[in-house]
Amino acid sequence: MTFPRAAGVLLHPTSLPAAGGIGDLGPDAHRFLDFMAEAGLTIWQMLPVGPTGYGDSPYQCFSAFAGNPLLIHLTDDDDAVFPAHAVDFERVIPTKRARLTARLTAFTPDERYHAFVQANTEWLPDYALFMALKEAHDGVEWTRWEPGAASRDPAALDAWRTRLADTILRYQVEQYFFFTQFHALKTAARERDIELMGDLPIYVAHDSADVWANRGCFMLDAAGHKLVQAGVPPDYFSATGQCWGNPIYNWDALKATGYDWWIRRMRAAFQLYDSVRLDHFRGFEAYWEVPGDAVTAEKGQWVKGPGAALFQAIEAALGKLPIVAENLGLITPEVESLREQFDFPGMSILQFAFGGDGQAHEFKPHNFPRERVVYTGTHDNDTTIGWWTSTGLADSTRSSDEVSKEKTYALQYLGTDGSEMNWTLMRVALASVANTVLIPMQDILGLGSETRMNKPGSQSGNWAFRFSWDQLAPESTTRLRLLVDIYDR
Repeated sequence: MTFPRAAGVLLHPTSLPAAGGIGDLGPDAHRFLDFMAEAGLTIWQMLPVGPTGYGDSPYQCFSAFAGNPLLIHLTDDDDAVFPAHAVDFERVIPTKRARLTARLTAFTPDERYHAFVQANTEWLPDYALFMALKEAHDGVEWTRWEPGAASRDPAALDAWRTRLADTILRYQVEQYFFFTQFHALKTAARERDIELMGDLPIYVAHDSADVWANRGCFMLDAAGHKLVQAGVPPDYFSATGQCWGNPIYNWDALKATGYDWWIRRMRAAFQLYDSVRLDHFRGFEAYWEVPGDAVTAEKGQWVKGPGAALFQAIEAALGKLPIVAENLGLITPEVESLREQFDFPGMSILQFAFGGDGQAHEFKPHNFPRERVVYTGTHDNDTTIGWWTSTGLADSTRSSDEVSKEKTYALQYLGTDGSEMNWTLMRVALASVANTVLIPMQDILGLGSETRMNKPGSQSGNWAFRFSWDQLAPESTTRLRLLVDIYDR
C-alpha cells in the first residue's frame, strides 16, 4: 500500500508531560497534537499501549487487546512528588492504582459501558477474569495459580467468577475508561489531519490473558510452560543474542482455524490506529527458536514461519491494510520477498547508514526507495545526540579506529561539522525521497543518552523517558515546520 509523503513523530504516551508521574491520554496528549499540527507533523507513532507487566515493557503485556490503565487520565492526579523527566514506575504504579480503584469503584455502569462490554466480548471477559485471578493469586504467573484456575476448568472458573465479581467488574470498567479516552484522542487527531500509528509486537507475553485463554495457539507443555521461546541470534545489539521469553505460536494449530486469533488481533489494532508497524516482521518468514529454559540465545535454530498464508488470510478478512514491516537485523531475500508481496514498506535507520556492515548501504539516503519509512533512530536506538557522542556509535563492540572512520565518513556524507547532528539527520531524512519520515521526540528536543527509551538486552532502566513542555522551545517547532514545508511533507 502506498503511503503519502509525510512526516511524523515517535513518542510513547507514557513519555508525555502529565500529572501523576506518567504521561496519559488526557489534556497533555491533546496539547501534543496541537504541537504536531503547528510543526506540520501528520503521523504520531506510539509503542504498544497494552497493560504492561514485568519490566514495564510495552512489548511484554498482559493482553494484546486491552489498554494500559496507567494511561488513563485522572483529574485528581498530583505530580508534585514525581520526577519531571522520568517515569518512576516503582512509585507511580501503586499510586495510580490506588487512585484508579477509588475512581472506578465509584463508577455506576451506564448504557455506554454496557455497549462497550457487548462490543468486546471476544477478549474482555477473559482479560478481566485473568487480571482478577492474577490479583487473587498475589500477582504470580498463571502457571502457578491453583490448578482449576490455571487449567481453565469450567466449574472452577464459574466459582471464581462469582467470588471475584467485583474485581472483574473493576477491570472491565478500567478498559471502558481507557478506550473512551483513546478514541477521544483519535477523534481529536483526525480533526487536525493527524494519523495514529500503532506498534504490533509479533509475540505476546507468556504471562498474559492471550496465552492463558488460548493455550492451543502456543507451543506449551501440559502444565502451560514454554516448550520453546522467541529471540534473536547474536547481532549488533547483543553478542549472545536475545532471549525474549515469549512463547512461540503453534502455527499449525492457528492455520487450522484460518488464523482466526490473528485476524481478531489485527481487527482490534485497526480500531485504534490508522496504520500499524509490525515489529520483528522477519519472524513471519522464519523465526529464531530457542529452548524454553535457555537464558542466552546462541543455541537456537531458524524455523519457518507461516509466511504468505497468514497475510492472505488477514487480507481476505480485513482487506489491504496500511502496514509497515520492521525489517531490521538479519534479513534474507525470502523476508524481503514476503514484504514486497504484500506491499508493506520497510524501514531504514539513519544511525546505521555510515558503518561498514553489509546492511549499511541500504540505510544511506541516496539508496532509499520511495516506499520506505525512515527513522533517525528507533526506540531501541540511542538518541541521535547520544549516538553521535558515543564512543561506539551504534555498535558498542567496535574498535575506536572503526568508530573514528565511521564518524569521518558520516561528516563527509552529511556535509556537516558535527554540531547539531540531530537537526542534520532530521533534515537529511525529510529531504529524502522516502514517503514517510518518523522522528523520535528526543531528537526534536536535542536530548542525549540519558533519555534513551530502551537498551535491548538490558532488563532495567528502560521505558522511563518523559519530556516537559519547557524543553520544547517555540523556535524548534518553527524550525521543524520550515523543514517539513521545504521538503513537501
